[in-house]
Amino acid sequence: MGSKLRVLLVGGPMYDPLYSRLSDFEEQEGITVEVAASLPHPELNDRVEEEFSSEEASYDLISTHVKYAPSQAQWLSPLDEDLDEGDLQHFSPLTLELARIDDSLYGVPRMLDVKLLLYRTDLLSSPPASWEELLEEAARLRFGETYGFVFPGKESGLFGHFFELHAMAGGQMFEGEGPPVPRLNDEAGRWALGLLKELYERAAPEETPEWHYDEVAACFREGRAAISTDWPGGFYTYEDEGSAVAGRFDLALYPEGRAGRFIYAGCHTFAIPNTVRDRPAALALLRFLTSRESQAREARLGTLPAREDSVEDARSADPEGSQAARRWSLLDEAKESVLIPPKHPNYPVVEDAIWQGIREALLGHKDIKEALRQTEATASRAAEGTR
Repeated sequence: MGSKLRVLLVGGPMYDPLYSRLSDFEEQEGITVEVAASLPHPELNDRVEEEFSSEEASYDLISTHVKYAPSQAQWLSPLDEDLDEGDLQHFSPLTLELARIDDSLYGVPRMLDVKLLLYRTDLLSSPPASWEELLEEAARLRFGETYGFVFPGKESGLFGHFFELHAMAGGQMFEGEGPPVPRLNDEAGRWALGLLKELYERAAPEETPEWHYDEVAACFREGRAAISTDWPGGFYTYEDEGSAVAGRFDLALYPEGRAGRFIYAGCHTFAIPNTVRDRPAALALLRFLTSRESQAREARLGTLPAREDSVEDARSADPEGSQAARRWSLLDEAKESVLIPPKHPNYPVVEDAIWQGIREALLGHKDIKEALRQTEATASRAAEGTR
């Protein structure tokens, strides 16, 4: 009887197509894979925290992310002794560096996430050239059940928009080594939060504070929004049969702020936890899920894979001058503007404190100055572990 692996995975339209390959792995290796759950990342993080801290976890492989892995490192096993240079030679240096914690590799990179702007070509002749122009165009295009701009209003999605806008206004939220104490109660923070609040009030759905990434993507895909942003992995959903915007949208880089262009980015990984029961079998699955073929399959749906050979495989199949080919060029440019959160065990609680404080201003519970002041103070205590 073959080995059986139990895995916990990140789920959603950007991630689920890869898991259809698990049956191929089972057939090839004679190993059964039980997917305990496939969850949106906030729910995944909660489950990891709850089950591992209570010693109830029983997983052989899990999905994680480079910004969350430092807070989970006590439950993960380093991979340096399991993987040789040949296993890692085709991964981009950036993704491998992001996957390391204190010089040890705690996950194998799956994809590099860096967002692009999406806009409706039947409503706009060209993408907005600045964030101020985006606001005015989005407000102009808001009518009836069509929204000018849609964005996540909670969790990492809201934090990410504020983080990148703050940087584009000249702010530097995190500095140096040590605890990730943020600085956001400044001119850049006032501009960034003011812009988000205006976009919410003048251009976005009332439900925005309850929306994460999937709800935002669905709104644009259903033809109910003029402008949005998204990670590469969701690209295929806008072209699928049933998408109301197929053939009616295009992609662009973010507008620049006065300090340039910065794009919130990160890297998903697969990791092997300390609860692994059959390490050789788990490593076989890890190699399979991050293989050239697996990442190329994801790349053909839109993902920017961590493997450079998989990028070339997918890119070579797209005709020159096609939207897909132009998308690859845009992603090349976007990679030059990535804004990476700090790697620190306390980072996730800092991010939580920031998005929750920013959301209070969107909801009108606090004015911008008070929200920024209180959010910086709360997030600073979280960074120091005194929350």
